[in-house]
Amino acid sequence: MTEIRLGLIGDNIAASRSPDLHRIAGRLCGLDVSYELLGPREMGMDFETLFRSRADGSWRGVNVTYPYKEVAAGMVRIDDPHVRDIGAVNTVVFEDAGPAGHNTDYSGFIAAWRETFGRMAPGKVALIGAGGVGRATAFALAALGAEEIRITDRDMFKADRLAAAVPGAAACADAPAAAENAGGIVNCTPLGMTGNPDSPIPAEALDGHRWAFDAVYTPVETRFRADALAAGLKFMSGYELYFHQGSQAFRIFTGMEPPDLARLRQLLEAGDADTA
Repeated sequence: MTEIRLGLIGDNIAASRSPDLHRIAGRLCGLDVSYELLGPREMGMDFETLFRSRADGSWRGVNVTYPYKEVAAGMVRIDDPHVRDIGAVNTVVFEDAGPAGHNTDYSGFIAAWRETFGRMAPGKVALIGAGGVGRATAFALAALGAEEIRITDRDMFKADRLAAAVPGAAACADAPAAAENAGGIVNCTPLGMTGNPDSPIPAEALDGHRWAFDAVYTPVETRFRADALAAGLKFMSGYELYFHQGSQAFRIFTGMEPPDLARLRQLLEAGDADTA
């Protein structure tokens, strides 16, 4: 059986569950899948050098995470005009014609939203963080019919640029201002990740909202999540985005989809990477 070599390039990824998801999905499909975590800083390489070293013909593809999704978009062929508009890729397939970029954060967010919230409309949304996952999430919220998307980032150039690209979006000076009278609050920053336990917004700014989403899933139990649940908000975890974007990335890499996504989720949540 031919090994399908995959990996994840990003910073602060030691706790990522992506290897488990792809290995379990591979076993469910009868495929021999390997999946490595590739940290440029730990490996003493810049992103571009590490990325090109994996496009040597022996790797099928890589996922890309913070903070390299926008950089990766400039190094690949993007066939989908919508992904070109997003300007960030998280899934790259190494093809004979060169690396091809995809964005399953966008499609994965929509799938996670529908599974979690059903037909609920996003309403007015405060989106904190205008990097790669923030860009995909903003476009996904627009596709889901968001009434207004208020975008803020510590780099206001990024916020302004994203707001100009997304219908119904506007840049906002800071998170509390963006959250005022909004229905939903979205964290697309690395705040909350392992080693970075802060929240992107004060707890008191969450009062009176309907829902929240945290793109962070390692750990799932973040301060932002705890504050949102304490304020009575409906909540969508970054784990849901991780599961759906990962399942869709697996299909792009292999051309196959696990026959039973519920079984994949069950094995993944049980931490069972060796049995399928």
